[in-house]
Amino acid sequence: MFTGIVEAVGTLTAITPKGEDITISVNAGKLDMSDVKLGDSIATNGVCLTVVAFDSHSYSADLSLETLKKSGFADYKVGDKVNLEKAMLPTTRFGGHIVSGHVDGVGEIVERNQVGRAIEFWVAMPAELSKYVAEKGSMTVDGISLTVNDLRKNAFKLTIVPHTTQETTIDHFQVGRKVNLEVDVLARYLERLLHGGREEQPAESRITMEFLQQNGFA
Repeated sequence: MFTGIVEAVGTLTAITPKGEDITISVNAGKLDMSDVKLGDSIATNGVCLTVVAFDSHSYSADLSLETLKKSGFADYKVGDKVNLEKAMLPTTRFGGHIVSGHVDGVGEIVERNQVGRAIEFWVAMPAELSKYVAEKGSMTVDGISLTVNDLRKNAFKLTIVPHTTQETTIDHFQVGRKVNLEVDVLARYLERLLHGGREEQPAESRITMEFLQQNGFA
């Protein structure tokens, strides 16, 4: 489990094809590697990856074909910057929201605007994810826990303060960039509960902003 509070910005130093899969190596930047062990999880641009090799300043992880299909890693190249977060501890301050590191889809930056010292982004998302996104709700974008400030059809707005820009890769976001998206896991569980565990889901979710407000989720 993660919180979406980025601990460091790393750099992809190697991408090695292994059949249909790949192995990546990451220079971990300022991430504290002193307590990392084989098999630990590190969220890398929002994707929960298992450490298969490491040293004091870097680690390697395997990515399956499924991960490549569901995330932006298929388009990454050596030298790309990535947001890093180690799995949270029971004693960790919960500064973001519940993040599993399981990417739900790939979005695209469609607008970038400077507003005072902040940067506003509009992010297009797959249509099937829009029912899980609420204004003032949480969204994980490339591993960053962010607040949704406005909604359009199949798109949401983010307002990024300077501190977030300085501590993450978000200053590199330009129009056309693909980003990994993970919706708030609570929205998925609420939908499952509302549908009574049925395998077949209706086309339209019954989760509304009114329902979330009435039940203390917004």
